[in-house]
Amino acid sequence: MSRSTLQMAGTGPVSMLTGPVVGSQRWHDLLFLHWRMAASTVQSKLPPGLFVDTFDGDAWVGIVPFAMARVRPRWLPPLPGLSWFLELNVRTYVRDAEGVPGVWFHSLDCNQPIAVEIARRLFHLPYMHARMQARRTADTLTYRSQRRAAPDAAWEYAWRTHGPGQPATNGTLEHFLVERYALYCADVRQRLYRGYVAHAPYRIHVPTVDRYDTGPAVLAGYELPGAPASVLAAEPVHVAIHSLRRISPQRYWNDGRSGDAYRNRNR
Repeated sequence: MSRSTLQMAGTGPVSMLTGPVVGSQRWHDLLFLHWRMAASTVQSKLPPGLFVDTFDGDAWVGIVPFAMARVRPRWLPPLPGLSWFLELNVRTYVRDAEGVPGVWFHSLDCNQPIAVEIARRLFHLPYMHARMQARRTADTLTYRSQRRAAPDAAWEYAWRTHGPGQPATNGTLEHFLVERYALYCADVRQRLYRGYVAHAPYRIHVPTVDRYDTGPAVLAGYELPGAPASVLAAEPVHVAIHSLRRISPQRYWNDGRSGDAYRNRNR
């Protein structure tokens, strides 16, 4: 695949992908909370072969609660009791040795035990068992999560939506944070994999956040400074999930540190 095709696939709706579609799902009630972070701090938490992606010199760490619906493998219909659940992830932004932008997840809390085990085993993702609730009252969504393995890991988020939203403008911080169509993961032997998702561009707006908690990021090793620097909510999207492909960590682009440097080099 050419570099231009890789860039297209990493920054917009994916039209040409390696790997077949293996499943589909719907994401809704999305809240994106992001904090600036020193690039060196984030880089120190990444596996070999992945490099921190930055915007205006800063790395970004996000906490994203949302709901998943109609989750299913390609060959099965949605199953009652199994295909609807909640997720809370801690994420940052990276590039691989080919310069493809994507997401690295530090943790993903989820209240569907079977989904947790499937994601751990088949997608090498750090899913955590949790008890979770989401409740909507008028225009306010309240979201609670309690990680099962950590008695003190109880978190609450509440936000009010003010839609409708609009797609993020290319080149903005909002586009950098939400328009990501590749994910990276590593297996127990630290071998890297890249997978793609495909969906229409997010339609985003700025919600009013009444409550939030930085606890999930603290458990991932981050001390988040002050209030989030970016707060966004997104309208629902239908998502196609593509299979993982193992990638090589051996070829390093540019200085292996900065997505800003990569963009400057490729203008």
